[in-house]
This record gives sequence, structure tokens and C-alpha cells, in this order.
Amino acid sequence: MSNYKNLPAPSPEQGLNRYMQEIRKFPMLEPEEEYMLAKRWTDHEDTEAAHKLVTSHLRLAAKIAMGYRGYGLPQAEVISEANVGLMQAVKRFDPEKGFRLATYAMWWIRAAIQEYILRSWSLVKLGTTSAQKKLFFNLRKAKARIGAYEDGDMHPDNVKRIATDLGVTEAEVVSMNRRMSKGGDASLNAMIGGGDGDSSAEWQDWLEDDDADTAADYEAKDELDTRRKLLVQAMDVLNDREKDIITQRRLQDAPVTLEDLSGKYNVSRERIRQIEVRAFEKLQERVRELATDKGVIEPA
Repeated sequence: MSNYKNLPAPSPEQGLNRYMQEIRKFPMLEPEEEYMLAKRWTDHEDTEAAHKLVTSHLRLAAKIAMGYRGYGLPQAEVISEANVGLMQAVKRFDPEKGFRLATYAMWWIRAAIQEYILRSWSLVKLGTTSAQKKLFFNLRKAKARIGAYEDGDMHPDNVKRIATDLGVTEAEVVSMNRRMSKGGDASLNAMIGGGDGDSSAEWQDWLEDDDADTAADYEAKDELDTRRKLLVQAMDVLNDREKDIITQRRLQDAPVTLEDLSGKYNVSRERIRQIEVRAFEKLQERVRELATDKGVIEPA
């Protein structure tokens, strides 16, 4: 894995127009070719295969990155972060799951971009709640949707409507709007130059597109975090051998083979497989119990 991060790729710093021309040269992959390349990477850490998977999806990363142009950050850096997310997706992609890399990579790309934006904006720190992060990413779009272009504080009716739409308090809307205004945000209908030969446009034209559903992304991340915590708690239902086998077989990027574990425990590969299946069933049942107790899922 050490040389994976160093896979060559065109750099956005060379100029966006040129970069976009460069990445169009990489061909799109047919499903079968994508599957074979992914298998070469997962089974043999073939960096050439991983490189082809990455470069064939650079256009996807750039398209998603272009949806986040309304945050006043260098577009080249946003695209670079998108490419980091793409490489993480390739690294973790399992071709045996039955879906395409693009579907899997979209979440990783968006997550990488959003984390970069949050790090770059001093008004949103790590301690910020998930609801506030969702408010941060959706306030501009919500204001544009209802035509709330006024500078400074918004009209109370607009505040109330946005709070209702985004599921937050009116006080949070007012506070976030003031903090973002102090952060240097221009009016949404102020004219700006696109750069790189683009004609002038309004700020609202540079907001993330409808595909960049940041609220849904954070809800998915929250759910993933909750499931991870439940999984850690549920591991207590397993004995030491079961914990080790489940960890080695199901919870690692590179699963240990049945052959290796059979040697470690001096039993047959079939026996290891049986222990793994039984332990996984116990784990699933315990996770469901914990989720029900915590109100994460409804009782059956």
C-alpha cells in the first residue's frame, strides 16, 4: 500500500482548462474491464491496475468538485481533495459486491471535499454538531431557493422557513448566517468572474449542484458511525477466538485466509469457516438487540 498514494495523476495546479482536457484522454471502463482491474488491485496490489481505475474516474471526481465552487476556495485544491477521496475509494473498493466503482466512489469523493471545506472554514470546527454541518452546507442553497438575498440578518419569516426546511432552530439559522457573513461571503446575487476564461456569473450559480446532497451524505456518515459503535459493543458477545477470526476475516482491508487461520488454531479450514459464520450470526443478532435498545431501529 505504501506506493499507492504516489500513483501518478494529472495535477489541477497546471490550470483547470488544461487539466480538464488532460483527464478526458483517459478512457471510460467497461464493467468487465473494471472488475478485472479491481481484482488485480485487491488480489495482487497491482499499482498499474489501480492507476487505470483512478484515471478513468478523474472526470467523475472533477464533476463532483465543480459542485462545491461556492465556498471561496481554490478550485484546484478542491479537485485535488476530490482525487484523494477517489484514491481512497479505489483502495477500499470490493468488486465482488456487485456495484460499479463510480457508485462507491461518489461518497468518498464528497466526504473528502466536505472535510477539506470544514477544515478550511474557521467557523466550522471539529466540535460542530452534525446538524450544524448540514446547516453550513445547505444554508446558501436554502436562501437562494426562497430568494433571501438581503445582506446582514434575514427577515424573520425567511429564518423561520429555512429552520423548518432544514430541521434546525431559528437561533441556529441566525447564528450561522451571521458567522458566514463575517467570514467574507458575498451576496448570493453578487457578480463574480469565473476565471480560466469563464464569463461572469452570480454567486448562486456557483453553488453545489443538486447531486451534491450534503445533508444526505452526513446522515449516511452518522449512520455509519452509529453502526461502528454498535459493532464494537456487540463484539463482547464473542469469545476470544471468535473475535479474532471475525476481525481477521471481516474487519480488515486485507482479510487473512482460512488456510492461515487454520494453521494458527490447528483446526481445518472448514472449521474456521464454520466458526466465522456462527460468530457473524451472533454478532448480527447482538447488533440488532443493541440497536433496538437504543432506539436506532424499531422492535420487530
